[in-house]
Amino acid sequence: MFWVRTLPAPTRANAEIHLQRFLSHRRLRSTVTSSSTARPETAGRARSRSGARRASAPLQSPGKYGEAAGDGADLSSAANRISVDFERSQEAYRSKDSLELLRSLVVFKLCSYNFLVDNNKEIMDLGQKVLGQKVFDQLMKMTFYGQFVAGEDHVSIKPLIQKNQAFGVGSVLDYSVEEDISQTEAQQKEKDSCISAVGDGSIGEDYRERNRGAGKQLGDSQGEAIRASTYFYADEAKCDQHMETFMKCIKAAGESSIDGFSAIKMTALGRPQLLLQFSEVLMKWGRFFTFLASQQGKDGMEALEQRLELTQLQELMIRLGAKGDFHSWFTGKKGESAGCMDILDWNSLIDDRARIPDLLFVPNVKLGKLEPLMPKFTVEEENQLKRILQRLDVLAKCAVENGVRLMVDAEQTYFQPAISKLTLDSQRIYNREKPVVFNTYQCYLKEAYKNVTMDIELSKREGWCFAAKLVRGAYMYQERERAKELQYEDPINPDYATTSRMYHRCLSYVLDEIALNRKANVMVASHNEDTVKYTLTRMNELGLLPTENKVFFGQLLGMCDQISFPLGQAGFSVYKYVPYGPVSEVMPYLSRRAQENRGFMKGAQKERELLWRELKRRLVSGELLYRPVY
Repeated sequence: MFWVRTLPAPTRANAEIHLQRFLSHRRLRSTVTSSSTARPETAGRARSRSGARRASAPLQSPGKYGEAAGDGADLSSAANRISVDFERSQEAYRSKDSLELLRSLVVFKLCSYNFLVDNNKEIMDLGQKVLGQKVFDQLMKMTFYGQFVAGEDHVSIKPLIQKNQAFGVGSVLDYSVEEDISQTEAQQKEKDSCISAVGDGSIGEDYRERNRGAGKQLGDSQGEAIRASTYFYADEAKCDQHMETFMKCIKAAGESSIDGFSAIKMTALGRPQLLLQFSEVLMKWGRFFTFLASQQGKDGMEALEQRLELTQLQELMIRLGAKGDFHSWFTGKKGESAGCMDILDWNSLIDDRARIPDLLFVPNVKLGKLEPLMPKFTVEEENQLKRILQRLDVLAKCAVENGVRLMVDAEQTYFQPAISKLTLDSQRIYNREKPVVFNTYQCYLKEAYKNVTMDIELSKREGWCFAAKLVRGAYMYQERERAKELQYEDPINPDYATTSRMYHRCLSYVLDEIALNRKANVMVASHNEDTVKYTLTRMNELGLLPTENKVFFGQLLGMCDQISFPLGQAGFSVYKYVPYGPVSEVMPYLSRRAQENRGFMKGAQKERELLWRELKRRLVSGELLYRPVY
């Protein structure tokens, strides 16, 4: 059996005392001070969080698992400590028969060869031509498809979901049908959809070029976007079909499991070019705040610690040529006591659409003057943007009705600001009582910590439950190539070690927030064993119990079973990301996963060793025909 060691817990009163002592000790060590212009309650929050940040400063891999990290090794770190052994292959693979173990070994080995990964699409196309579709589909079900995909529809996946649940592992359902078309076909579809949107060929061409304008200003390359995008826009009817598919997925998650998850992609719900344009607006507005903060001597500070003095701001805006009255608008919105604004207040200006023409301007460096922040949308574009919000609202309501959490996947950096903004708008509505909508944060981004801390603070100010999935990131190679080709700063951390430190920093901040108010939720979506152990260590330190269901763990189906199943059997909330769909239509998904996880597959030596160990044990003990019982 898996090894679980639980120490007797003190009374609730004592536990609370220990937690307060633990956090207070860390606050006393903090040297971070608040700005003298900060509002009193904000300064208090900054002091409280500074202690938590100090606590998580040593971001290297934790020491021997089960021991308290740092100087927080007091009674609170010993309360309810749980340790999980990830070396016991027999318990890790109790849910698998021997053929499944053998398949895993073969698939992992094949995925470690660069030639096969780099040319997987061509190889699969050749296989279809030589073997025929029926034989090829059967071969895929015996290998790659069978390893990483649950089944063809919401009915066929139920046995696997029920089996995993019997062994303590839940499911995040994802209908993983992706389009796989050439660049020429994609560009023609875009042109045709734009022409149909306005009803005239010549106007449609202008419409298409203007729609792509935001992407060009962001440094977007049409070829790159097509190569990496999961969904490609055809028309509004296609977006409605995607919404219906997501609804079926949500209902399937509700029927097959308790408190399950369902994943969606925002680019499936509307025209990606609109997300590009909106992302550009948000990025420009954020950079303008940074510029204004530097003018007031606030550069070099953490994002939440930068505050603009309104009087100075108004004077500077007038010198730049703006006509809007920022001071009157903001004091009227926040009250007479507000003499400054921070980044969250600044971002809230975008939500006040009635004042956008007067207030939202940014400097154009090339022209040397201010220009409107918001682009002028056509009536059709306005309607398309509204329909994205309406579709997201329909999905969130469906999730609530079916008792399912909705997980919005992260996408490329040039889409992500808009995706996060729309997700936050949905969280404001549906996360009031409990977390329903989860946002995804990619920790290979240099701004990941800034984004996490800002959104947590926003949730506290507005009174809703913060809910996040933390991932390292899935578009590293494409993002790096794009930044190099178009000569802008690489948004990705320089190496894996830096990304891991960023992941642990973000995670520790969220865990501290959970310990402080018990409202936030986080899914630790990672295949890295050190990260999982780090999470368990921090949970032990903070007294966060598995039974509270505030911290979840997530891995992809067919990967890292030696982590998922021991965690689930030890009582932690752990989920497999479960893709499904017809074989022929899921092939682009499998191709993309092979590219994204090439590094992990090549380094999955420990998983292969554990698989071999369990196969040998079954052979020696006469259990080669073992079948899981549940």
